[in-house]
Amino acid sequence: MVGYSASGIGHNSITKTTLTKRLVILGAGESGTGTAILAKKQGWEVFVSDKSAIAKKYLDILTENGIDFEQEIHTPQYILNADEIVKSPGIPDKVEFIQQAKSKGIPIISEIEFAGRYTNATIISISGTNGKTTTTSLIYHVLKQAGFNVGLGGNIGKSFAWQVATENFDYYVLELSSFQLDGNYQFKSHISVLTNITPDHLDRYDYKLENYVASKFRLGLNQTQSDYFIYCSDDPITVQYLSDFAPNSQMLGFSYNKTPNSCAWTENGTIHIHTPKNKYTINMQEITLRGIHNAYNTMAAGIVSGLLDVRKESIRESLMSFENIEHRLEHVAKTNNVEYINDSKATNVNSAWYALESMEKPVIWIAGGVDKGNNYEELRPLVRDKVKFIICLGLDNRKIHQAFQSDVDMIINTMSAKEAVHVASRLATGGEVVLLSPACASFDLFDSYEDRGRQFKDAVKNL
Repeated sequence: MVGYSASGIGHNSITKTTLTKRLVILGAGESGTGTAILAKKQGWEVFVSDKSAIAKKYLDILTENGIDFEQEIHTPQYILNADEIVKSPGIPDKVEFIQQAKSKGIPIISEIEFAGRYTNATIISISGTNGKTTTTSLIYHVLKQAGFNVGLGGNIGKSFAWQVATENFDYYVLELSSFQLDGNYQFKSHISVLTNITPDHLDRYDYKLENYVASKFRLGLNQTQSDYFIYCSDDPITVQYLSDFAPNSQMLGFSYNKTPNSCAWTENGTIHIHTPKNKYTINMQEITLRGIHNAYNTMAAGIVSGLLDVRKESIRESLMSFENIEHRLEHVAKTNNVEYINDSKATNVNSAWYALESMEKPVIWIAGGVDKGNNYEELRPLVRDKVKFIICLGLDNRKIHQAFQSDVDMIINTMSAKEAVHVASRLATGGEVVLLSPACASFDLFDSYEDRGRQFKDAVKNL
């Protein structure tokens, strides 16, 4: 019988056997459930523990596959007898039983590390503070359109482990967060893309930027001279730490303007891609993505595509047909000649900067939420130049008021997406843009940035 500790139903015998290695998985979401399926297939004794209630779709999968689990509790005696632990990226290392496991010498790894052991596919990994989801989606789209047998995973798409267990892909395109990278030790990518680094999640890194930077550079872990590390040579933090953390692979930089080390750059409305394998150009007016930030994303994707010998015509066609991901500069509607854009995924200042930079019409900016130690100074020139009004969407808006009160005509507080959209619709006139680009996390008023974005879209559609 499968165990439901929180509901009072007993566990299977979950004392560790001497013949089978025991894997404990902390967190029963997409990542954890996928890991459980792969581990069972590979002959591990598997136990899943989730401190929250497990969603029905994952509960059903665990039950159907006869995998022991507990929910709404972490029971140390069932966790600390593991040979190895795979933990959800969202669980901090400072949690007491994680520290206890470490003191007992139990290896604690990521889903990515675990799944990587069981595939010989070519891995393309993407990380960075901003742009990683768009870049990952773009690379996957190009490869898929070119006929590659390719899977999409990590922070996006299906669980990497689930796909390794149930599919037979030749390539994987993986979006990896710093938290996922922290749990990697033997994992290796053939091609790694670091989009940029700006201060983020510093509460998980002892408020030390260098710790966060070191985490991001784990993207190049275990690479050799036959592999590639692609980075933005315009990004000051990446360049500052490059000599400290650079991997042993071939380093390929991309920049907006051509520099001596650029293998991709823009010039007169054209993106130039020069990889060790081929050279080609892309007309920026023909691609669907707009703005400087998307030029960077396109250059990164173009380099990867060139290294994998995708035909130039196929790359161009894919870039022309690509649709941006949900919640990232997503066009929602145009009402009374006012455009509404959902950029809820912009959970930090740098993402909001790129969003504002790409706006070509006067902006009513909806911002705010859980502030992660934001410094809004770099946004002030853009706000002065482009923003008419700011609508705050969060419980504590003091920092936004302090930062921008002398830069815009009005700052208004709201407590729901519906209220924010209603106020914006009253303030906006024809030819303007209402932009949700919060620069903050969502957890004060919403379950996630996806929830925030969907509530915004629902509110716009109900105007």
